[in-house]
Amino acid sequence: LYNYVIDPLKKLETGEQHFHKRALDERITISIGMCFETFQYTLEEHIAQLPFNLIIKFGEYPQMQQDLDNGLLDLIITPQKGNQQNLQYEAFSKERIVLIAGCQTDTSTLEALLSANKIKEAAQLLKKQLWYSTAADMDHLKNYWSTHFGEHPDFSPNYIVPNISSIIRCLSNNTGFSIVPDFLCAEAIASGKIKLIWEGTSPVENILYFGTRKKTMYQEEIGQLETLLKEKW
Repeated sequence: LYNYVIDPLKKLETGEQHFHKRALDERITISIGMCFETFQYTLEEHIAQLPFNLIIKFGEYPQMQQDLDNGLLDLIITPQKGNQQNLQYEAFSKERIVLIAGCQTDTSTLEALLSANKIKEAAQLLKKQLWYSTAADMDHLKNYWSTHFGEHPDFSPNYIVPNISSIIRCLSNNTGFSIVPDFLCAEAIASGKIKLIWEGTSPVENILYFGTRKKTMYQEEIGQLETLLKEKW
């Protein structure tokens, strides 16, 4: 009986040792949820230098929170806090929603109306302009418009593009308007490709949070990612 079972046991032990060694040798994989533009703006340039594997998931914030709670994600960047008891949120930055225009856009009349506090007239003029937006992020336009003009935007954008990065590229050295987070257009504004038109009398701002599980095995790796994100803002 001893001889009958000893070989299978040795093979099992060898297999277990091999599996354990393989697990030690393999790189840790971290899964993170954020919007596409945030990834491009913050992490994309650092991917090749990370000492661990990274999986990026794009999607709606409620789904990200659910995936984080279920262990499918390890970190999320979100302007919305969920109510899951297993999750914790740390505020690390904020975004301001602003009105921008391509640098070739004639904005003299609009800026004169805004300077004279003729808000309703400015809104009517804006409705007649060329507009860019994304299908997934119409909330920026709706929130900005209702806050500063006191009404729902009763017009449709002329161009619906995949993401905000596309909006920035389309507007650069061109004409048209859009409403976007300030950090995504800061470089284009600084270079003169896009004009910052109006932040509003009381700017619309969103607090950005790191969302994590209260208990995680990957605190060191998550901390490294959080540091990179904080440095970019």
